[in-house]
Amino acid sequence: MHAIKPIVSGPDLEEERYLSVDNSHICFLWYYKTISFVHNLTQIVVLWIYDPENADPSELLWNANEPSLNSIILSKQLAALGQMPFIYTILKRKVYFPQERIKDGKWYVSIPMTTRDVLKEVRGNQVAFQDCFIANSLFLLTFPLLTIPEIPGFLPISSPRGSQLIANWAACVPSFVVVVADMETFQTNDSFHTWTRIRVPPNILTEDERHNVSDVTLSRDGIFFLINGILYLKNYKTFTRLGSNANLPDGGIIGITSRKWCWINYLLKDKERRSNMAIWTENEVYLGYARLKFVKIVTTEKLKGLLHMSPTATLTIHNVEYTGHPLELALLLNYCIICNTSKTIYLVIHNEDTVQWVFQDFALNVSIDTFLIPYFLYSAMPELLLWDKHRIYYYYHNFTDTGVLQTTTEFGNLSRLSQNSIIHNVLMDYYGNIVVKMENNVMFYFKIKIKDAIKLHLWTNSTVKSLISFKPSGNMYLIYVFENGEIYPEEYPLQLEAQSITFKTKEKCPYMAFHNDIFHFSYLLDKGQNLSLWAQIVYPENIGLYIVVESYGPKILEIKDQIQYEIALGHCSKTTTITFSQNINYEAVDDYFKLQYENTGLLLVHVRPSELAKTCPISQKVFQISVGCDASKFIAVKGFTKKECLQHDFFYIIEQSYLRDRPSKPLRVKYNWDKYGCPLKVDFREKFHPLVQLYNDNGYVEDVEVNFIVWEIHGRDDYSFNNTMKKSGCLNEAQTWNSMIELNKHLPLEEVWGPENYKHCFSYAIGKPGDLTQPYEIINKSNYNHLVWPLDHSGMYVFRVKILDPNYSFCNLTTIFAIETFGVIPSPNAYMVAAFLFLLMLLFFSTLILSYFHYMRIYKKHIYEPLHKSKRKKKKN
Repeated sequence: MHAIKPIVSGPDLEEERYLSVDNSHICFLWYYKTISFVHNLTQIVVLWIYDPENADPSELLWNANEPSLNSIILSKQLAALGQMPFIYTILKRKVYFPQERIKDGKWYVSIPMTTRDVLKEVRGNQVAFQDCFIANSLFLLTFPLLTIPEIPGFLPISSPRGSQLIANWAACVPSFVVVVADMETFQTNDSFHTWTRIRVPPNILTEDERHNVSDVTLSRDGIFFLINGILYLKNYKTFTRLGSNANLPDGGIIGITSRKWCWINYLLKDKERRSNMAIWTENEVYLGYARLKFVKIVTTEKLKGLLHMSPTATLTIHNVEYTGHPLELALLLNYCIICNTSKTIYLVIHNEDTVQWVFQDFALNVSIDTFLIPYFLYSAMPELLLWDKHRIYYYYHNFTDTGVLQTTTEFGNLSRLSQNSIIHNVLMDYYGNIVVKMENNVMFYFKIKIKDAIKLHLWTNSTVKSLISFKPSGNMYLIYVFENGEIYPEEYPLQLEAQSITFKTKEKCPYMAFHNDIFHFSYLLDKGQNLSLWAQIVYPENIGLYIVVESYGPKILEIKDQIQYEIALGHCSKTTTITFSQNINYEAVDDYFKLQYENTGLLLVHVRPSELAKTCPISQKVFQISVGCDASKFIAVKGFTKKECLQHDFFYIIEQSYLRDRPSKPLRVKYNWDKYGCPLKVDFREKFHPLVQLYNDNGYVEDVEVNFIVWEIHGRDDYSFNNTMKKSGCLNEAQTWNSMIELNKHLPLEEVWGPENYKHCFSYAIGKPGDLTQPYEIINKSNYNHLVWPLDHSGMYVFRVKILDPNYSFCNLTTIFAIETFGVIPSPNAYMVAAFLFLLMLLFFSTLILSYFHYMRIYKKHIYEPLHKSKRKKKKN
């Protein structure tokens, strides 16, 4: 390591910094811009390569529309060497390639719009130019999020004069931000590369109300402003006051909040959706959902009963915040008996899905006028930061490790280290870095699980209004708002600043490397599926580090770990393999649906080294494991499509004798092509074995090898199966449609038989003896059981398939396919046959009689006359 110190001259003496410089072969970057086409729900990503040292200023500011000349030449040069970019989606692992070769120094990649696969990365081939490579570029891309346009004549809306900036952003799209300053409100959808002012129509708010915004929240429904205890909504069309017309209080609201952490995928057991914001008064809490639906979930009187508190005590809501869990909400409660000098703050966590309230092991005694702001960290177990004006309190490891965040001096009083300024905001990124910003722009830094903070170098002067946020790439940046109403974003090199400070303090990371194969934020396990992951830590000998695996959620998975240990040349490595498994047998249980419910849910897992330091690189992995139904799964019968037939609906008749219930009249059926697809035409002499296949959003997964059943959805039963129970190996009588209908007469046909009541016939202990020559009505891939058609008529059959194996999936997997049999001559009508035979006989006898009289006439005419007369020659005398 070499220390290089520049010679500094001039009157301005800046704080000394230590800049870490690495020898890297990454010299070039990808530049991307998107063009959205709403009519066909696609987006074109335009890509080119640029060199930051020779780029155009517009490229460095990320507002370029076309590549600069240097970028065009560089892109073409690398393309000639074999460079070809592609876009990889992190969540669903899909790959999109350019539509054509490079054109004018640009590549064009077409991708579909989505809200579930928003995290994308630009990657390229490993091609070098002058020994330099291109860095991969991570970015977010979702449906276009439009900012609200400015309308002439509308008036500014702002916070009180002299107040600090207030901001809120979409948890899963951090580039979509709203900032309230003391002169204007600003909105952006690209991290303030471009922005608009949010203004409101006149004559709705008074002058004082327009300049008294106390909080703001951003959602797809618009921007919510809290003004004098009343909630207002500003969207593209209107500016509306929300109250009893939206199931909200008409006043007295003291706070609003939204989610801080992005969980795109999550499992809901009981609810259809989760909330996106919370609103509260001193005594009530409301949750807000999409399309302006608000629901009151609790009152303090109800909480007194749930928590068994004295009815004479005073209980009010102190603050509300969403936790790091995708389905939980935390309430800080003020509790006091004689509320003169002090109060106790308690914590309750509410699960939106199970609607449970859990009282936490948390109690903090503070003065009566203390106000604390909570911030739940990105972790598996509930971990919390609380701060007042001067100090930060940490609550790690499910509130069991608590204390005041310490500093080198002043015993954790951050105000004394920042010229008596007070705490403005606290921000944590997904990598465990936490920054505390004071009102005068002094900043402190620490990491999750760390109990002391360091003061960062001064970055900007104390008079500028600023706010710290982070970009979709995960890098932090500062938002400045100036007195002239302009707003400016600036990249903040947090890692370089932290390295500079820790270089002086000589703090070392206890480990050298932390590797793992946890590449996803969310894993979904169906029945019988397991998940194995590994994590490795490399550290100097004799330190004794290890991998910590923490989980939070229902006990629905078995967790086993296996540790491999190696030591060489003074360094140790420990590799921990973690296996999450389930071994519940759902077959022949008393209550199938209850057992399923008890063994589904959402589990958060946190994998990290046992010791951390502020100098450590990415030091944690937080992910969720959901056990339940994967909504993207579906089944289909192989060979059936919607493209190989005439796409139209039609009607056909089913004779009453072919129907299971034997009605008095034939059934007229409409063939719905959209639902049933193309029918497969099968000769009546051919048996048919349906091959069921499993698919998801990414396409084909596997052939389904477990048992399934089929039935004709319109009630036909004029078909059978070629296998008998005996041939299939049954020891007792197997279940059949007739037996299951008899047992479940109160249920519709599609519910009488399924995985919830399936019992096999291959054991003497299950079922009862019976006629084993009956058809075996259960099919799987390997039992060669086929559908057999009647020989005396043809017909149209619409079958539904249902997976019968109770250990295959939490999903109710069904599909539909249609069969049209042919090859049978229809039986004629009996009256038609009799009439035809009568006419045939009449014709025969008529011909016979006519022939008789005809030949009798000939006979009578020639009976006495020879048929051939001989001619004699006359003699001459």
